[in-house]
Amino acid sequence: MRPLHPTALVTGGNRGIGRAIAAGLIARGCTVTLGARNATEGREAAQALNCRFARIDLRDPDSYFDAVTAQGGFDILINNAGLLGHASLMSKDSDFDAAMEVMVNAPLDLIRLNMPHWRKTGWGRIVNLSSGWGSHAEGLSGPGAYGVAKAALNALTHALPRDLPQGVKINACDPGWVATRMGGPGAPLTVEEGADTPVWLALLPDDGPTGSFFRKRQPAAW
Repeated sequence: MRPLHPTALVTGGNRGIGRAIAAGLIARGCTVTLGARNATEGREAAQALNCRFARIDLRDPDSYFDAVTAQGGFDILINNAGLLGHASLMSKDSDFDAAMEVMVNAPLDLIRLNMPHWRKTGWGRIVNLSSGWGSHAEGLSGPGAYGVAKAALNALTHALPRDLPQGVKINACDPGWVATRMGGPGAPLTVEEGADTPVWLALLPDDGPTGSFFRKRQPAAW
C-alpha cells in the first residue's frame, strides 16, 4: 500500500530535469531527498525547494551507501543523474567506464540498497531516466558511450521486474529534448514538461505497468 507521504531520492536533483522532478514530487506530498555531487549547488537547490539534501557522487559508492542507510531506504528511487560525452568509443578519451558506472552500475547498486526497505513495506517505485538515444528502435544514436549506457539501463529496467518484491514497480522513460545544460538552450521542452512522465511513473497506482519504457506517458519502442 502506498504511504501517505512517500519518501523519494532523486539523483542529480540540483538542476534541470532532476530538480523539476523533485519539485513535482514535493507538490504531490512526497518527502524528497535531493542527491547531488556538488554539495554547494545541492544544498542551495534543496533549500530553495524546502527538501532534504544528500551529497551523492555516483562514482563514489560510499556516498550513496551512506545516503540510503542514513534514511533507512526510500519508497521512490529516481535514477536521473547522467553524463554526456562525445568522444568515440575507440578513443583513448572515451567515457565508457564513467558512463556505465553513473548510468548503469550505480542505479543497480541503489536498487539493491533499497531492497530491504521495499521488502518490509511492500511498496516501491523505481524510475530510470533514459533516452531515445538509448533505443535500439531509434538506432542507438547517442554520442560516445551515452547511447550504449542508456540501452543497458533500458535492458536493466526490462529484466528487473522478475527479481523485485511484489508491489515494487520499475520503469524507464525518455523525457524528450529538454532545455537543460545537457540538452542545450535550443531544446523545445521545458524542464517541467520533461519531468511530467517521471513524476507520473513515480506515483503509479498498484495496477500500473512495470518493466516498460515510456515517452509522454505513452509506451515507447525499446
